[in-house]
Amino acid sequence: MSNLVMPKVDQVLLSKKDTVIRNLKKIIKAENIIDSEDETRPYETDAFTAYRQKPLAVVFPETTEEVSKLLMYCNQERIKIVPRGAGTGLSGGALPLEDGILLSLERLNKILEIDYKNRCVVVQPGVTNLAITQAVQNQGFYYAPDPSSQIVCSIGGNVAENSGGVHSLKYGTVTNSLLGVEVVFMDGTISRLGGKTYDSEGYDLLGLVTGSEGLLCLITEVTVKILKKPQAVKAALIGFPTVEDGGNCVSDIIANGIIPAGMEMMDKVLIHATDNFAKAGYPRDAEAMLIVEIDGTETEVTELIEQVSKIANKNKSSSIKISNSDNERLKFWAGRKAAFPACGAISPDYLCMDGTIPRNKLANVLTEIGKLSKKYNLSVANAFHAGDGNLHPLIMYDANDKKSLEKAEKLGADILKYCVKVGGVLTGEHGVGIEKRELMCEMFNDNDIQQQIKIKKVLDSRSLLNPGKVFPILRKCVEEGRENVRGGKTKFPDIPRF
Repeated sequence: MSNLVMPKVDQVLLSKKDTVIRNLKKIIKAENIIDSEDETRPYETDAFTAYRQKPLAVVFPETTEEVSKLLMYCNQERIKIVPRGAGTGLSGGALPLEDGILLSLERLNKILEIDYKNRCVVVQPGVTNLAITQAVQNQGFYYAPDPSSQIVCSIGGNVAENSGGVHSLKYGTVTNSLLGVEVVFMDGTISRLGGKTYDSEGYDLLGLVTGSEGLLCLITEVTVKILKKPQAVKAALIGFPTVEDGGNCVSDIIANGIIPAGMEMMDKVLIHATDNFAKAGYPRDAEAMLIVEIDGTETEVTELIEQVSKIANKNKSSSIKISNSDNERLKFWAGRKAAFPACGAISPDYLCMDGTIPRNKLANVLTEIGKLSKKYNLSVANAFHAGDGNLHPLIMYDANDKKSLEKAEKLGADILKYCVKVGGVLTGEHGVGIEKRELMCEMFNDNDIQQQIKIKKVLDSRSLLNPGKVFPILRKCVEEGRENVRGGKTKFPDIPRF
């Protein structure tokens, strides 16, 4: 990552910037376009702050029709487009291009319909994740996917990255709550995929665009299902003397047929950081900690919490605290939800990695992360969606020190390579973006990658939508022709050099 290659700047386009801006003002209001250095500075990066780049301009359409006209114009003039939601993405998926337009969907922020009979909500992409739950909670409903950034992250970005959250174990990621979308393709075509029903005929195009990271289309409307709030919810806060004991407890809970609503694991570094930040009452003497949340009927919750406690004791737990009220349960979660800002309070900067592994490899991976942390002499705090194997090592570094950033990126790459080695994948919910694109050849062979590129070419023949993301572009990755877990060598002869 430290030798990041950005797409080549189109000097001709830059020289015609005034003409481009003038034409854009014919499509949308002048006040919805910014292009000065000071105005565009807040948009030069997303939450993957290691890299920054000012765009040619930032545009803020207010309707689907404006999005369609913008894309049609940019397609005709071969102008690159980078979509952006709330800018909370952690893989650099919304990193702008100097010769491209950043298309922000933040002003498409209305809840269009709440349909309790069909248990769904129709929203524009700029609506925040948490706002959906807030809009329906008075009627006893909620929206299940809950990323840690749910107070600010937008639903359009959630769909583009197939985001998850602490309740993904039982309720799944965005794809499990998504019913339909309205999208605009690069040629300006507006299409509806899915709707208010749970299934539709034909190819699963809804599944195709979910998690496509802005490479195939722009999302202008989203229909999601909402759930009835459970009768009872309790959480257990469990400390362990070793990380291995905590990992074994996770495996045993699942092996006993218990599927918690959420099951999060944190190591000692993060226990202290989050407890200092959120005052959540965590067991500070523990080497690892689990938050296990159970929901359902009163009887079901009482019985399952008792079973979880017995399994924890069997796995040498050093402490167990059961929530006695909803406020206490939310306090348990307050620390975990604050993991990222908590790390920001103890380190100048951090990289938040995102890999997924088989649950039974948790202890092995934690041991390897510890070794790599010592090798690179950088601290790592670990948070895990333990139940579904999605891990988030937070690597501490100083962005003002170029060598520190290089070490952090190498450490992160080694962690992800090890995830793939033990049977896992490169990302669970943050996406590939620019952060992991050069690691794609660790997991996919040439045929795998070429099939993905062919799909992109069908929907975006000129590679104008979010170019430079997801697919490897470093020549080193191509020349090495590395062996990967799928067998064969990765050569990528046809990868477009955006």
